[in-house]
Amino acid sequence: MKAKTRSRVVRRRLGPLRAIGTIRSTIKARADAPKQGSEGAPDAWLQVNQFALQGIDGLKAGDEIIVITWLHKAHRDVLKVHPRSKKDRPLTGVFATRSPDRPNPLGLHRVTVRQIVKNKILVGPIEAIDGTPVVDIKPILC
Repeated sequence: MKAKTRSRVVRRRLGPLRAIGTIRSTIKARADAPKQGSEGAPDAWLQVNQFALQGIDGLKAGDEIIVITWLHKAHRDVLKVHPRSKKDRPLTGVFATRSPDRPNPLGLHRVTVRQIVKNKILVGPIEAIDGTPVVDIKPILC
């Protein structure tokens, strides 16, 4: 039997992500959002969906967490960008940048928990726009 010389391309379809919450922010448009939270972003409320509410047990004010968002206004067909939207910088692959435009637009936001009130977590600073779906929360591990 002759051995195959070509490798097979395996295509996997990932199951749908389920939003655990939504960002409620004073930032309403993508153009108004800072590039990074540390560049003047406000605090915002992370409204946790009822089904995920038990998952925030153990979080407290002062905790540093990573909020993972689905950047729903991103352009998913983009593979190269000018970093920080500066045309004087050479086109660079999106995986070497923090551009929100990418095939799977996940946002990573390192924030501090300021306050927790029922199903809402005040976090900041965060550059996500109002209505951004939240897909996960992770603690910062030292």
